[in-house]
Parts: sequence; structure tokens; C-alpha cells
Amino acid sequence: MVVPLLSLHVKSLGASPTVAGIVGSSYGILQFFSSTLVGCWSDVAGRRSSLLVCILFSALGYLILGASTNVFLFVLARVPVEKERPLVLGQFNTASSVGFILGPVVGGYLTELDGGFYLTAFICFSIFILNAGLVWLSPWSDGKRGGAKDGPRWGQSRALWRRTSSGTQAAARPPQVEVAATLWGLRHLLGSAAWDVLLVRWLMALAVMLYHSNFVLALQERFGLRPRMAGYLLGSGSALGALAGLALGPVLRLAGHQPRRLLLHSSALTCLLLLAFAATRSVAVMVLCSTLLSVSTSIGRTCITDLQLSVGGAGAGGALLGLGQSVTAVGRVVAPLLSGVAQEVSPCGPPGLGAALALAAVIIMSLNRPHSGSNGSDRLKSE
Repeated sequence: MVVPLLSLHVKSLGASPTVAGIVGSSYGILQFFSSTLVGCWSDVAGRRSSLLVCILFSALGYLILGASTNVFLFVLARVPVEKERPLVLGQFNTASSVGFILGPVVGGYLTELDGGFYLTAFICFSIFILNAGLVWLSPWSDGKRGGAKDGPRWGQSRALWRRTSSGTQAAARPPQVEVAATLWGLRHLLGSAAWDVLLVRWLMALAVMLYHSNFVLALQERFGLRPRMAGYLLGSGSALGALAGLALGPVLRLAGHQPRRLLLHSSALTCLLLLAFAATRSVAVMVLCSTLLSVSTSIGRTCITDLQLSVGGAGAGGALLGLGQSVTAVGRVVAPLLSGVAQEVSPCGPPGLGAALALAAVIIMSLNRPHSGSNGSDRLKSE
């Protein structure tokens, strides 16, 4: 409801596109430094307590955002926004897409009312308070994480980071030691066979973020469309993306389960669509590009996740996904800055720059041979 309208709201407060980009980068900077720390803290404090704290801080962020009438308060509101959750596959990913379908439509409609942006922010604050209440009332059993139902992945990934010979000794270590051990263990993943996968993930994420960063503003400046129309486009695109995610399983099976090839094709399609979106002056072509981009990016996200799990194996797949979230956070830091500078040059600058980054990702995938998931997993587990 709120995120697609942020650039438009910052501009209404009198900020230049570059200042808006700097403000938007605050979220990515904090996520980059806090993702691993919050994850380690949740192991010690429990999922319920950590989730409640994150949700309540998110509610506080939207409350401050709803009260902001200058850029300083806007920056303060961006600080406590909750960190992005790990990518959830299957039905949970599709269910979460409902929010991306309805949110832009509702937000685009409300923002056209008098004081609509502030009303939208307060509605988001109320939703997060409701979420906190649901988390508080829901039954939780943090102590069962290491049980048989969780399978070997949890135990193997924990063993990857623990350096003591006794499980009792490891469990008795202070929380700060656990956090330091986790951060130290990430160096093994950085030197693994996953570097090209992570680089492609970063380039494609940055390309798509540049496209989304000024989407509402671009529709207004280039095509004269109102925020409500932008909300409809984002909502319909999210619906198509959710359908594409559901259909990807059968598509992968028909393609002989070759996610790297599908990722290459979807990235090439994304590059062409971003280039067409930047160059077009037709509303019909813009709508077509926006619709197809939702499908291609949805397929690309699922394929890159599958590749990360294959490279990491059963012992380090989860850790590699977490590292991928940090890589995406770097993109969130850089994207608003690049978008603001590119917007100063031309309204077509952000999607054009995104097309160039997507082309770089396609070239990297074309020049690098596929890596075996088992080899990467064995190397990580041997460390």
C-alpha cells in the first residue's frame, strides 16, 4: 500500500530525486547490517519474541511515516521498518502475493484522497498492530526446531557454524559468541561455488528495483497517469506473477529441471522488457511490458532460489539463501541512489540502467559453466 507511493510522497515534501534516493537507501543499509544479527538473536530469544518486536517496530515506522510532514521525519520513519523475511516458496509465497495484489490498488486509490498518503500509512500501522496481536495469540513451540520433523537440514546447517566438539558446550555459549560464530562462518560461503549465482541475483535484483523505484513517478511524468492507475497495474502484475510462480513447477519438470537455462531466458526477457519500457511512448506498450515483467521476474526469482539451494546442498542451502538476502539488501542500498541520479538525467533513466544491469547478468550466466550442487555442498560441509 505504501511502498509504491514513497517516491511520489518524498517529492511532495520538496525533496529532489537524489535526496529521495538517499532516503530510500536507509532501509537497505539497515537490513544489510541487521539481517544476520536479528536472525541469530531469534535463535536465542525465540521466534515469537523476535517476530513480535519486528512487527511492533514496523508498526511504529508506519505511524511515524503517517505523521511525517518533512523529509527528516520521513527518514526517521524508514529506520525501524521490519527486515525482509526469507523467501518462502510454494503456497506461502502465493498467499503472500495477495498483499502485493491488493496493496497497490488500495494505496493508489487512497492516495488520491485529501491526506490519502497519511491515511494509507496509518492503515498499515493498524495492520501491523493486528499482526502483532495474532502472533501473540498463536501457539508457538520454539523448542521443537531441532526435532525429527524439521529433517536433517536444521541440524546440518547448525553444525556448519558450530566449532565446539560438544553440543552442550555450544548451547552454553553466550548469545554474542553465537552471533560472532555465525558471522565468521559466512566466509566459507563467500569462497564457494556460489559467487556467480549471488552476483547474478544481485544484478537482477538491482535491475528490477530500479524499475520499481520510480514506477509511479514515471507513469505520472511520462504518460500523465494517476497513482490509481499505477496501483491497478502493480496489482494486476502481482496477480500474474503469483500465477506464474504456481505454474513454474510443471514448467521446470517439462524443461528437465534446468533452472539455470530458465533463469538465463527469463533474465534475457527481463532485459528486453526493461529496454522497451524505457524507450516506449505508448501507454499500450508500457502496460504490455509491465505485465510481462511481472511474469519474467517471478520466474527468475524462483529459479535463482532453486540454484542457491542446489549449490548449497542440504547442509548449507538455508545459509546460502540467507546470504542471498544480504546481497539483495545491498541492492536496496544502491538502487534508490542510482535511481535518483538517473531520474535527474531522464525519467527513462532508471529502467534503462536496469536493462544494462540485466544484460550484464545474462553475459555472466552465458560465460560461466553450471556448477554442481553436490560439489558445492560437500565442500561447505567439509569445512
